[in-house]
Formats: sequence, structure tokens, C-alpha cells
Amino acid sequence: MKIKIVIFFFLFLSLQGAGQQTKTGIEVLQLKGFDILKGKRVGLITNPTGVNSQLKSTVDILHEAKDVQLVALFGPEHGVRGNFSAGDEIEGSVDPKTQIPVFSLYGKTRKATPEMLSGIDVLVYDIQDIGARSYTYISTLGLAMEAAAENNVDFVVLDRPNPLGGNRVEGPLVEKEFVSFVSQYPVPYIYGLTPGELATCLNEEGLLKNGIKCNLHVVKMKNWKRHMVFPQTGLPWVPASPHIPRDNSAFFYSATGIMGELDANSIGVGYTLPFEVFATSWLDADALAKKMNQLKMKGVIFRPVSFKPYYMKNKGKEHSGVQIHITDFEKVKLTEMQFLLVQAAHELVPDSNLFRMNPGRWDMFDKVCGNKRIREKFTENYRYSDIQEEWEKPAAEFAIKKKRYHLY
Repeated sequence: MKIKIVIFFFLFLSLQGAGQQTKTGIEVLQLKGFDILKGKRVGLITNPTGVNSQLKSTVDILHEAKDVQLVALFGPEHGVRGNFSAGDEIEGSVDPKTQIPVFSLYGKTRKATPEMLSGIDVLVYDIQDIGARSYTYISTLGLAMEAAAENNVDFVVLDRPNPLGGNRVEGPLVEKEFVSFVSQYPVPYIYGLTPGELATCLNEEGLLKNGIKCNLHVVKMKNWKRHMVFPQTGLPWVPASPHIPRDNSAFFYSATGIMGELDANSIGVGYTLPFEVFATSWLDADALAKKMNQLKMKGVIFRPVSFKPYYMKNKGKEHSGVQIHITDFEKVKLTEMQFLLVQAAHELVPDSNLFRMNPGRWDMFDKVCGNKRIREKFTENYRYSDIQEEWEKPAAEFAIKKKRYHLY
């Protein structure tokens, strides 16, 4: 009887927390009475995703907090309040709600200057990322850490979930000559870390400029586990940018976004399924779906689809291809999918070559991949197997290395 009671007790304990909503860093900070910010002049790097579970903005939370002096806001791509489109250069301004000055980190400079940081004791970062290296928020994170270190300003990350989970790692690292704002640091395309964990990795691995380190503090989440994808957190999803509208959009971004850089096919941006389709004006939808489904990829089914983009390139022009339906978010491999799609398209219509259609985009494609060898080797035969080792080996090695920075 005693053994049964003990077993039941431990089973009960193991179930505590199951199904509980994840508490993000801003909510944990609130629960702690903003302890680490009290009496300090605070600069906040955020955007519309910086909210608590009741969708209240971190801007307003810190502005209203007692003994916290919010003196400046810093906006990444799309701006603090999210009122700019992708790629739009943003000027400095004043936040209309709080009357706090806003400095742009996506305009004339992408790194906070000493003038911007004057009078600030601590920089706070609170942005929901999507777990892919080419998404520019992690570049903003790293450059802000560098600026904080160079100007003796403390740096705080209010941690948030990686919507792809904390275990998935895919793709090669970035080589020095291909560093850019879409590949700022040598991590895999899918890096499997939360913002706080990534910040710790950048700091401790000496990946910031000249190996500099900032005085970093991460406010950890509660009730988040590494296996959890975003829908499992119980948190509301705020679009991370206009074309990441849903809590599963991050998966599709990594499945098609790299090939989307060629700007020679539609990945659904300009239609109602951003990043969820692969289509052109010359493909046979049924034939492509059949060929892709014959590959028997785990966790995904391909459906024939035809549509006309409502805006962006080729507006109103008929496109045919496939819609990607992910059936198992744990088993599906994301980044290889787009190479297999191009492989299948090339087999069906060899004369219509996506890479030859827009060679002016090779530079961006190479930057997103992190090197030019992927493009050069893949386009010899248009076979994913030709680049598979170079795509997957660095990820496997990083997956082991990154464990030292796990906070969960």
C-alpha cells in the first residue's frame, strides 16, 4: 500500500504544470515586481509581439510600472508598433501613446549609437522570434548586445518561446564573407534556442564583434519545455510580421523562405497562404503534388493548388503548384522541403529553371544559406542528396554544442 501511495504521489507531482500556460519573461518580471529594473533608466527594444498573455504591450507595462523609468524605445524591422512593411527604412519618432522617444534600429543605423544610449542604464529586449536565422530580429538582438557592451549598458532579455520548439536544428552555419543582416551570426538556419538562450550563446561563444561580452541577464519563462511548439504554450499569437499571421506560420517560413529569396516562384506571399505554397506559372499542380507525395516525407502532405496573387510580383497571374499541409510538427523536416520541391519541379519541367530566371537574386540566396557552395553544388544536378551532408552535418554538430546554453 505504501509503495502505491508513493507512486501515486510522484505521478501527481509529474502532472503538476501539465497544461499550464507558459509565462513569458515579461510576465515573470511582473510577478517579481520588476526587481531588476527598479530605480533604473530603461530602454526597451520591442515590437507588437512584446505583450503579456492578456495582450498588453510591454511598452505600456513598463511605462506604468512603479520605480521603473522607461526613457526610450527602440524599433526593429516593422517598427515598435508594427506600422511598417518588410524592408521599409524607419525614421526616429515619438511614440504617440506614451510620448517616449523612439529610435529606429532599421533605418540609417541598425545598431544603437552612443547618442541613442545616452542616459540609459539598461536595455531590455522583448520580441517574439520565429526560430529562423534569416528573420532579422536576432540580428537586432546581437547588434544591440554589442552596443550595450560597448557603452557599459546592462542588457536584459525577457525570454519567449521558440515557436519551432527547442530541439529542432537544421541548415549550415554562416561563413564570414556571407555575414549580413539576414545572417548576422554563425548559427544554423534553424538554431533551436529561445531568444534568451541565443543571447547567452552569442555572449559566451564570443560571437559578438571582437568577442566583446555584455552584462547579460535573462528573465526565464515558466512552464515552457523544449519539445513545445507555440500552439502548446497556451499563449495568444501576435503576428511577428505581416506574413507570419498564425501560430504555425514559423514552420512554413522555414519550409519555403529560402527559395522565396530567388523571387522566381510564388511561396504564397501576396496570396492568403504566405509561405504555405510553392507554385509557378508553368507547373502542373497534380503532377507536382504526386511527385512530392511519392517521396513519402514524414509529417507532410502536398495538395494541388491554383491561385492568382492579389498583390506583390505577378499580381493576378495564374499560378499552379502545391499547398504544404504539415501533419506532424515534430517529425517534419522543414528546410530540405524547398530543395526537394525545386528538385521535383526541375524533373517535371527541366527548361524552366528557377535559378536562371533571376540570377540577380543569387547574392541574397547565398547570404540566407550562409555560403555559395549550396547553390553551386545543388544547381549541378538539382538533387538535394548532393548537398545533404553539407546541409545537415553542421546542424548535427551545433545541436550538441548548443546544449550548454539550454535554460530549460
